Amino acid sequence: MDFSQHFPAPLTFADSDKSPLSIRAKALVFVDERSRQLRERAEVLAGNGLPLLILGETGTGKELLARYIHRHSERGGLFVAVSCAAISPQWGEAELFGHAAGAHVGSGSSRAGWFGSANGGTLYLDEIADLSRPLQSKLLSALETREVYRVGASQALPVDVRLVAASSIDLSRAVAAGTFDERLYAYLCDGQLLFPALRQRVGDILPLAEYFLGIHALRLGLAIPSISAAAQAVLEAHRWPGNTRELENVIHFALLLAGESEIEPEHLELPGVA
Repeated sequence: MDFSQHFPAPLTFADSDKSPLSIRAKALVFVDERSRQLRERAEVLAGNGLPLLILGETGTGKELLARYIHRHSERGGLFVAVSCAAISPQWGEAELFGHAAGAHVGSGSSRAGWFGSANGGTLYLDEIADLSRPLQSKLLSALETREVYRVGASQALPVDVRLVAASSIDLSRAVAAGTFDERLYAYLCDGQLLFPALRQRVGDILPLAEYFLGIHALRLGLAIPSISAAAQAVLEAHRWPGNTRELENVIHFALLLAGESEIEPEHLELPGVA
């Protein structure tokens, strides 16, 4: 089954096997009406250079959307993706802003940091609420002044970085709870994109299912099987708490069970399916 004969081509990485490990959703389509509205708003916001905040559940494809925005912007620098959950509490400032040579034991040379790497481009911070409060304040300062101080350096360096942040939690509640900087939240609020969950974009489910079926069949050396009408109905009715990543896993496993036979509901291994 040729994906292009049924639905528009999805947004993916050029080589999904080499995509960043942070990516939970490996493909994104804009078939459902809510997805098309999201794409239109993203394209409008892409060119203005202002900071953006993408809100949505884990596994929806927030980083793919951020890369789509960078691709449609006029910024010639790199797209640099950082998981805030992976930033070391001890060395977080050096990771974000860089450090001078000799700033700490073992630092024989200077390091640009994530801001330096993204200079002229886009810095994507996934799960920005996972940053410590001190780092949130320093991040805001760097964004407002457009300069950073590397750890151990006495002179600021100018930077031109567009921030695209993402969160799977309601940041307004985090502000109310005192765990997220109110000023940083206000800085991000001018450009918000709400990424609907997959269950809210039912029109995207079958296009994504066919795409994942095609790529996994190719890797396994199998002919691409069809998905029965009954199985399609099951896919569209499922709630998909894990969003696109869960859908890919279900389709991959169904292919292993069905082989080149038509995929039926029993191959999907979903709750409530006999």
